Formats: sequence, C-alpha cells, structure tokens
Amino acid sequence: MIDFQNASFVKLKPTDCSAFSALISPIFVEGEETIATFQGMRDGVVFTNKRIISINVQGITGKKKDITSLPYSKIQAFSIETAGVLDLDSELELWFSGLGKVKFEFVARADVAHLARIISAYMFN
Repeated sequence: MIDFQNASFVKLKPTDCSAFSALISPIFVEGEETIATFQGMRDGVVFTNKRIISINVQGITGKKKDITSLPYSKIQAFSIETAGVLDLDSELELWFSGLGKVKFEFVARADVAHLARIISAYMFN
C-alpha cells in the first residue's frame, strides 16, 4: 500500500501500459481505460480515465499484491515539480479528501505535465 503517513512512493519510470493489465483489468468499471503506467522496482502506478491505481507487490516471491484505488473525484488539489538541471527527478503531489497527501516521484523522462492534464481533465467529472 502507499505509505500515506510518509506520503511518498518509490521513483517511478514510464512503462508499457500492459505491464499491470492482467492484474488490474478485472477491477475496471465499464468504459475504464489505461492512460499511463509507471513502474518502480516491483510496484507500479496506473493512471486510468477514472482513477489512479497503486500496485504494491509484497513478500519475497511477489505473489501477494496490494491494490489501492484513488478516484480523481476525491482529489482536492495537486502540484507538480518538473525535473531540473541538477535535480533530474520530478514529483506529483496529490491531496485527497479524507486521506491526505500522496506523493509520487518519477525519473526525469516522465512527463508530469501530461499527468497534470489527465488529473485536471478527470478530477471534476
């Protein structure tokens, strides 16, 4: 599960949208589609047109997985920090109603501006 107390997540890199599809497609609602997928060491985050899905792979074998659904409609505010010259990582911070802050850290090549557009488009639906 995302560490909601420390509000951070492992550095994520863009990956193929099919990386977690077998795991999360059974929980999709009608009309839900994957927009962007990011993966850390074993964990991942999937942005759909309905929500953000966090996948936490647990244990030595990785057979146990925790899936957290974060609906865009519960986002109250967000901020992005783009990569710089010396600081090559970018960040996305989200404040959820009743939950608090969730922070995702991305490698330099992640397009956080695109994520901001996705969130802006869907958080008011």
